Amino acid sequence: MADSEALSSLAGDPMAVEALLQAVFGIVVDEAIQKGTSASEKCHYSIQKGAAFLGLGTDSVRVVKADERGRMVPEDLERQISMAEAEGAVPFLVSATCGTTVLGAFDPLEAIADVCQRHGLWLHVDAAWGGSVLLSQTHRHLLDGIQRADSVAWNPHKLLAAGLQCSALLLQDTSNLLKRCHGSQASYLFQQDKFYDVELDTGDKVVQCGRRVDCLKLWLMWKAQGSQGLERRIDQAFALARYLVEEMKKREGFELVMEPEFVNVCFWFVPPSLRGKQDSPDYHKRLSTVAPVLKERMVKEGSMMIGYQPHGTRGNFFRVVVANPALTRADIDFLLNELERLGQDL
Repeated sequence: MADSEALSSLAGDPMAVEALLQAVFGIVVDEAIQKGTSASEKCHYSIQKGAAFLGLGTDSVRVVKADERGRMVPEDLERQISMAEAEGAVPFLVSATCGTTVLGAFDPLEAIADVCQRHGLWLHVDAAWGGSVLLSQTHRHLLDGIQRADSVAWNPHKLLAAGLQCSALLLQDTSNLLKRCHGSQASYLFQQDKFYDVELDTGDKVVQCGRRVDCLKLWLMWKAQGSQGLERRIDQAFALARYLVEEMKKREGFELVMEPEFVNVCFWFVPPSLRGKQDSPDYHKRLSTVAPVLKERMVKEGSMMIGYQPHGTRGNFFRVVVANPALTRADIDFLLNELERLGQDL
């Protein structure tokens, strides 16, 4: 998930192409643009992969700048569109992100939608990670403007912890777009003279034929938890992420990459040998080696697992995603204590 958009230069029906991009190949455009398609610097890798699958070519994706928090910069999106048009490309798609993979950033959807409206571009929102926040009255403002999107991708199997896999493509279109894009009218499977409404047959609307009833996972969970139960789950994740941040601030050796706006908490663990040495010329290089060492130790001990990654010019840092509904404050305390224990000799 990323913080930018995608514009694509492809002649033809942009809605058909967008449906292919999203529904068929699951493209999430967050941050890549090069020739015709625009996305931000922090987008999900699948946008490049999807452009390749579709025959657009990876060079059809242009990168839109992201700000220091990983959010797409609408002014640069406007600039990229103008540049693409000047080069003879035909931009058709912008993909914004709600909840980027690493920093958990939310693109400014209202401003991005204004740009898309001015240029007549399809706006897709990759809300695979952050879309579930809409269920929270407290935090749903992070997705202000999502109602203006032409399409939205949402993965309940992520933040809501529905069983893998459970994904949804939501469209403003009411013209049966997916069937127009993918339908093959196989009469031996999709008879049109059945006694019930044949619009209920969704098999001819997707690329694959046989498939699992993934929506049942969401329906059953929603029936069991209720809307208020799912809202509590989201709010609890935000509250625990905030608890983690505040506890880090009380301890020596923990340095936040930035204040989180979502449940992605990114930080460095600074071992005793590096504390107070931020001005040393090799400080950042040495700090970047800490996370891989600690990751190896925790995995071999079997105590926990935390992801790490570099990001832009930043060296390796940890990323704790506070999403498991079974987590408690005691688990957060254990995480911090264990990092201190594993890194005390570094």
